Amino acid sequence: MITPIDTEQESRVVAVANDYLRRASVLYGCRFAQLPIQFDLRGRSSGMYKVSAGDRQIRYNPHIFSKYFDDCLQTTVPHEVAHYVTDVMYGLHRIRPHGAEWRTVMLDFGVAPRVTADFDLDGIPQRRQTRHRYHCACASVQISARRHNAIRRGQSRYLCRQCHTEITQG
Repeated sequence: MITPIDTEQESRVVAVANDYLRRASVLYGCRFAQLPIQFDLRGRSSGMYKVSAGDRQIRYNPHIFSKYFDDCLQTTVPHEVAHYVTDVMYGLHRIRPHGAEWRTVMLDFGVAPRVTADFDLDGIPQRRQTRHRYHCACASVQISARRHNAIRRGQSRYLCRQCHTEITQG
């Protein structure tokens, strides 16, 4: 099992992110405030730019950073900072997440505008979504926890793709 990055490495990630923010300020003549950076992301993603109730933050996966520290500094950090920069400059709802504006920022940073990384996730803790057993007239199926909860709340009904009968739990 991979251990997460230590506080010294976290500090280095924050410093690199702030360096990209300074570069963006010079490049675009706009002040970009430092934003909170958390190391609490789990699963398959190495990073995430998040806006919730007007609060912006970047979240990084400390396990993936531990296994691929240098690669993440060179690719994931500018990737997420570029999302923040394009959000401030254009607004999230006016542009596509990995659209032309984001690609331009990445190129201005001197980084290839790749949308995903191809990391081997062996030894990295993964989120596993709970599956629930349901059935229809012709088969038994597994559905996600999200769909299961929607059915329980009466918000959704799902039909079998083969026999077109409603799937039910049991």
